[in-house]
Amino acid sequence: MTKELDFESIRPYQDHEIQQVFERLKKETSFIELLGFLYPELPPQKFLNNMMQIKSIRQFQQEVISPYVKEVIKNTTKGVTSEGLENLHPDQAYLYISNHRDIILDPAILNIILFEQGFDTTEIAIGDNLLIYPWITDLVKLNKTFIVKRNLPVRQMMENSTLLSKYIRHTITNVGHSIWIAQREGRSKDGNDRTQLSLLKMLNISGKKDAVAENFKELKIVPVSISYEYDPCDYLKALEFLHKRDNPDYTKTAADDLKHMGTGLRGRKGRVHFAFGRPICGNEFDKIKNVQNKNEKFEYLARLIDEHVHENYKLWPGNLIAWDMLNPGNEYREKYTPQEKETFLNYIDEHLNRIDEGDKEFLRRTLYEMYANPVANKRELLGKSVLG
Repeated sequence: MTKELDFESIRPYQDHEIQQVFERLKKETSFIELLGFLYPELPPQKFLNNMMQIKSIRQFQQEVISPYVKEVIKNTTKGVTSEGLENLHPDQAYLYISNHRDIILDPAILNIILFEQGFDTTEIAIGDNLLIYPWITDLVKLNKTFIVKRNLPVRQMMENSTLLSKYIRHTITNVGHSIWIAQREGRSKDGNDRTQLSLLKMLNISGKKDAVAENFKELKIVPVSISYEYDPCDYLKALEFLHKRDNPDYTKTAADDLKHMGTGLRGRKGRVHFAFGRPICGNEFDKIKNVQNKNEKFEYLARLIDEHVHENYKLWPGNLIAWDMLNPGNEYREKYTPQEKETFLNYIDEHLNRIDEGDKEFLRRTLYEMYANPVANKRELLGKSVLG
């Protein structure tokens, strides 16, 4: 039996710990400054007084996290829609594996959707590279977040992968809590959503040796497709590609991560759609039993998850317009209006104008590719005739 103590370094907080955490948070100057930014209509001291009355993680999510996320949705989107939850059971625990666009909002909106449809909220995987201050760690662990440690030496990375794998399997199969994790380390900056083999290898570590199919059946994987009409961080991602082109050793700073978080929260997103796939069933996993090479087993599983994500991804007019801007023939011109094309191209110009640095043609093409790659993936899977 796995002991809870094994997971002390990565697990979320529990109900009995929250008052101690609140005592720490109310002494953090930068946290109090953040409150003024997040809740401008509410004096920070009043917020802190209200916070000290909270007795459970569920109450914290309902009274603190949920109202703010709903306000972000109201002010920065044209609505959030979802599909597929009718194929899932609220009393079962799943491993939601999704494509990933926004550092904060992807799992936050997913949890809003789940809660409003009668499901419990998920635990959330987050990389420790985003935990710039100790109070950020406190805050996210109050929101059912567990920590994925990055950039460790090889030996420590293996030990941590084993711990993480055991935690995920234990949480789903023994505790009965669902988990959300992205299909790759970090966000897909180019819109080309692909599952990393390293993620699947990590998940398999805690299973039985030479029983890959059974190990993944046990996790009850649900692929989730997240489709934003506009990505408010797209120009920052394009700029990062430019920096890496010109300097292969370029890495983002902590300040860059904070800027991405703030831009993702405040920027306009247009329409947002979450598609929950059917749980990947036994028959799909059973096919890998005949695959002898273990790495090929993981490659098969990665393609399987990708197919679900690509099939359920909702394409917006901008995706099709971007494809037509990169390819001859205006293939999808019947799928969008002249007004929609003008709106999208104006949006691209507006975001390009936020970048002072040069090579605007590289940046423009990079932005088009971000929006066109979901079309390319869907074409590869389903063929061009079914798009739009």
